[in-house]
Amino acid sequence: MPISPNQGSTGGGTLVTITGTNLANTSAVTFGTRQATNVTNVSPTQVTAVSPSGTGTVGVTVTTPGGTSNPVPFFYVGAPFKSSLSSSSGPLAGGNSITVRGAGLSTATSVSFGGVTATPTVNSDSSLSVVVPAGAAAGPVAVSVTTAGGTNNGLSYTYVDDPTIGTINPNSGSTSGGTAVTITGTNLDSTTSVTFGGNAAPFSAISPTTLSAVTPPGTAGAVDVVVTNPSGAATAAGGFTYVTGPGI
Repeated sequence: MPISPNQGSTGGGTLVTITGTNLANTSAVTFGTRQATNVTNVSPTQVTAVSPSGTGTVGVTVTTPGGTSNPVPFFYVGAPFKSSLSSSSGPLAGGNSITVRGAGLSTATSVSFGGVTATPTVNSDSSLSVVVPAGAAAGPVAVSVTTAGGTNNGLSYTYVDDPTIGTINPNSGSTSGGTAVTITGTNLDSTTSVTFGGNAAPFSAISPTTLSAVTPPGTAGAVDVVVTNPSGAATAAGGFTYVTGPGI
């Protein structure tokens, strides 16, 4: 007498199908010592029922006017616990793979990002990998994992759009570096790097539209300024000009 699925939430509520023989006129389905609800005779060989709450492994039996069947095992699974995401932000277009860490993840069937679901790859009971789906708009969304034990929330993922560069002020400075510049544009609050002519500059994101940076040393002439965030990069071609200081 197989049962499908053979596992479900400790909180109950799992609809199971029991297949066997002589199941007509079933009067009760019992999980351990507790009776199931919504018992339905589908046919002489099939019964459906909704599991009650429980823990551990229990025997499921079917009772008809002819007696009670042999028990088959049903496994209660607790709700998953999520502790962290390997990356808490990424491109609005999605497509990047992240790892969800926690406990009770071995039966995970879906991961939701703001209501958009993706099918995960289970690595172990404490880890799963999932390709992030595209987001509807830039900003944070709730992340939830659904397993045989239920659904758990509590983590957040931020969709990030590509940055843009509007102005760089001042747009010139000494080849020795050290010039404080203000860069304006969009989606700058998630900036991960700023380079001048390929050289990394220290920076501080002030707002989504403004960041400050200090130029590194460079050679005389115009260089590209590149701002990068988790979604992509924006380039201001020849956006800053290095100027050689006077000599006597």
